[in-house]
Amino acid sequence: MTNINLTDLSELQAINKKLVSGYHISEQDTTLWQQLDQNIDAYQALFTALGHDLIHDARGFYYLGSDESTPNMGKISRAIALTIYILIEHYANQGKDPLRALFDNIADLELMQTLVQMNKHLFDQLEIFSGSELRKDVYLRMVRLGLAKEVEQGFVLLAPVYRYIDALMEVNDNNFDELEEEV
Repeated sequence: MTNINLTDLSELQAINKKLVSGYHISEQDTTLWQQLDQNIDAYQALFTALGHDLIHDARGFYYLGSDESTPNMGKISRAIALTIYILIEHYANQGKDPLRALFDNIADLELMQTLVQMNKHLFDQLEIFSGSELRKDVYLRMVRLGLAKEVEQGFVLLAPVYRYIDALMEVNDNNFDELEEEV
């Protein structure tokens, strides 16, 4: 059992508040990130004792794991997943490296409007009818979850988006496996 010295965990309250709300702490959250990074064993032991699974993803972020399975995603998670999938497709269709473009490009209102117009049938199902609704319903929520940060011209995606990319790849692999079985 790990001995936990609570005085070493100076950011415990802020870290706990962020993580239990579903926020992903990444390197952009400098103080909280450093605190977790320097005391990971103590934080993991403490969160485990509280019934949580504190996960450190090697791609640069921390989050609390959940038992939420992909098919049971909530409306917001589905909207985020759809947006990321459509962004990847959009950049690939432009001949860009989609993963690099996903993190390097700024999603501005014009891009959001284009995405909604080009994928109207998909966004209609989520009751998102314009770029400004995509901004309000998806991108601002991504900021609150630590998946994106707002910049002057729009939004930049952060490393925790990889959780959605992983889930999309898993769904894609499962669908591919099912297709192979049918052939």
